[in-house]
Amino acid sequence: MKKFVNDPKNFVREMLEGVALANPETLRYVPEYNLIMRADGPRKDKVSIVQGSGSGHEPAHVMCVGKGMLDAACPGDIFAAPPTDYVYETIKLLASPKGVLLLVNNYTGDRMAFEMAQELAEAEDITVRTLSIDDDVSVEDSTYTVGRRGVAGNFFVMKAVGAAAERGADLDDVFRIGEKVNAVTRTMGIALTACTPPAKGSPLFDLPADEIEVGVGIHGEPGRRREKMLPANAIVDQLLDPVVKDLPYTSGDSVALMVNGLGGTPLGELYLLYGRAHKRLAEQGIEIRRSYVGEYCTSLDMAGASLTLVRLDEEITELLAEPAEIAIRVF
Repeated sequence: MKKFVNDPKNFVREMLEGVALANPETLRYVPEYNLIMRADGPRKDKVSIVQGSGSGHEPAHVMCVGKGMLDAACPGDIFAAPPTDYVYETIKLLASPKGVLLLVNNYTGDRMAFEMAQELAEAEDITVRTLSIDDDVSVEDSTYTVGRRGVAGNFFVMKAVGAAAERGADLDDVFRIGEKVNAVTRTMGIALTACTPPAKGSPLFDLPADEIEVGVGIHGEPGRRREKMLPANAIVDQLLDPVVKDLPYTSGDSVALMVNGLGGTPLGELYLLYGRAHKRLAEQGIEIRRSYVGEYCTSLDMAGASLTLVRLDEEITELLAEPAEIAIRVF
């Protein structure tokens, strides 16, 4: 498998350096801790929002650092949790009088690293809280997790808490908003192909050419089942129906709808999937008020997609509509 890579051991470091060099006025790179942070951080007048997980999910999370979203991202290597000391040093560098909120996708290694780092920081009288994100409806427990996995729905939590922090909300209120958004967010994904980590050079798992993985995790974890390839409309139905039924979302609800590419899916295909999902929701009396189509939380080069719904109220809608200035630029 061909990749743009030098030494695989340096892949994450070189990627982070590139992100910082492309955004010199807004981002700062701290190589000792794999840290991308806001150039103006920490700010005394706002809660610092920190997210982290393994690399390989870009633009999550290092490319979501900036005004109105994250204050810092502290990734590990590809699909690996960051070391506890990296997270601990990140908390110290981002410590604000208003506190630090850690966002953690619900994977065992990530939670362990962030919770241990929180304990170390609290021992130095730094105010820290941790919010776990678990939007994936595919399975209740899976490889690397205790409970549901955190997947593309993390974007909405980052966006809402980042906007609230930018407004000057205190730590308790920012945490409340994050819990609220997570509670009304549901996601399910599907894989057409496996992904290929740079250090491995071959697909992470075996998926026959005529099969799909329904409910795949963003690290290639198994989902609900494997079955033969289906037409696009049938695939959308296999994602949408479990998501709608889980909360459940019902007639009269207003929602944000995201169709997220997993790294190797053309944008045209994502819009095709979105069209089917939009029509199906409209038939059920569910109003789509905000739409997101593109790559938000990927799995390297995996061909596939995930579908996310967020039930909106006035507060969440306003926070999602707040402007953000991050490394992903729209011209």
